[in-house]
Amino acid sequence: MENDLIDQTKMCRPEITLNLAQMLEKHIDPHNDPRVYWAKEVTFDYATGESVRVDYMRYKPVNNTVSGIEKGDFYCYEIKSSLADFHSKNGHNFFGDYNYYVMPEEVFFKVQDLIPYFVGVLTPGQYGMITVKNARRRDRGRPVSEMLLMMWRSTRREVVKAKGEPKWEMT
Repeated sequence: MENDLIDQTKMCRPEITLNLAQMLEKHIDPHNDPRVYWAKEVTFDYATGESVRVDYMRYKPVNNTVSGIEKGDFYCYEIKSSLADFHSKNGHNFFGDYNYYVMPEEVFFKVQDLIPYFVGVLTPGQYGMITVKNARRRDRGRPVSEMLLMMWRSTRREVVKAKGEPKWEMT
């Protein structure tokens, strides 16, 4: 179903979310290239009572020099599978230089006037994700070092989970 349009009448919300996530992963990294830097469920302000999670993040350095890494761009993606999901208080965390909602086209048409000026929108198309609204650059408020560390921590969590190792806990 990867390239099929999402038909909400035939799927429940978790299935729509999973389908959107799979399509987004293919959009972010279509060839499973190790030079494409991305992570899912990236948590910020982890040790505070106000932690927030970005569904997906991608980092695109200008090049691999010190300056090129510092000048790289972060892309944040928030998946919204339904109108109720869009209106929930969760998941409107845009920390990137470019920020996107990922949602079914039907949801986009219902909420397009509520989407901030700088936030873009991706929806499923016949052959993958399509951009129905371009994101506009917005200067991020967090340093590249923090953004990369949060992404690295999230990808590390996924590696540990895939290996089936027991979760480390603070004592």
